Amino acid sequence: MARYATIIGTGRYLPDWKEVTNDELRARWDERFPGVVDKWEESTGILRRWYAPRDWATSDIAVRAAQAALDDAGVKPENVDLIRLGTDTPDYITPATSVVVQHKLGAVNAGSFDIGCACASFPTGLSAAAGYIATNQAYRYVLVIGVYMMSKFADPMDPVAFIYGDGAGAAVLADDDEPGFVSSAFLADGSYYDYWGIFVGGTAEPVTHKAIDEGRHQVRRLKLYPPEVNHVGWPKIVRTMAERGKFALEDIDLVLFTQVRLPSIKVVMEDLGLPLSKTHWIMVDWGYTGSGCLAMCFDDARRKGKVKSGDLVLFVGSGVGYNQAGAAFRMP
Repeated sequence: MARYATIIGTGRYLPDWKEVTNDELRARWDERFPGVVDKWEESTGILRRWYAPRDWATSDIAVRAAQAALDDAGVKPENVDLIRLGTDTPDYITPATSVVVQHKLGAVNAGSFDIGCACASFPTGLSAAAGYIATNQAYRYVLVIGVYMMSKFADPMDPVAFIYGDGAGAAVLADDDEPGFVSSAFLADGSYYDYWGIFVGGTAEPVTHKAIDEGRHQVRRLKLYPPEVNHVGWPKIVRTMAERGKFALEDIDLVLFTQVRLPSIKVVMEDLGLPLSKTHWIMVDWGYTGSGCLAMCFDDARRKGKVKSGDLVLFVGSGVGYNQAGAAFRMP
């Protein structure tokens, strides 16, 4: 009998330790960078973001989202077979953050590993988890987590910090005899590797006093991505999944995109010929939660009644590097 992977539960965690409004950022930056907050607000649609306590690590946010997803699925931590965690704000360079989460969650029988393709990590994790379940009977429950805590890596006087919010989302996948996973697609362009990132602390440039004094151990946007990266890449991912999954664009019930720029989502939905009612966004009130945003957006859409049994849902993510990934699922 064929085995398929289906999403049986989701959860999210939005920390409420500190709400940072755009007015607070105006007070911080307007003297040095007049009008910069207004420009970012217009460009992204973001009005506020939330930070976790400063003594928390990324794993602390991830565990809360993971437990919420397990509760939703009715699965105990000890029954999880595998944890796949996507983030570009890890607890440590090594060990992997997923193994810290495995311990804190009490998933004593689970293996774990991290996914390192930035904000494309969640759909990448969903696709890989579906493959594990379909091809190996040892895997019944796979937990996929996306989590982001870039506020700790950001320079508070760098206006790019406007977008960063903390948060995590998770999904539980299980085996089923009816197709859940439909198709996936991936794109990459490594020529953008030096545009945006945390460039100090790895083997390319280990941490030095000079690097810290210059603030280069923090996240930096060094070059501007052309808007076409997403405006062309996202529709291509969607159309590739439709071709591979043998469905028409009009068959899509909900398509979710990386939650960083609301205007980009509107451009892409128009390109696809889909109404805005077939997407969902959360960045307005939660900020850009990076690797966690797609899982958080999907959980929010579910809880607001926008996802029904039988719906065809697409996840499309993109992240620095440049990575893009998509996963299509039929809801149970």
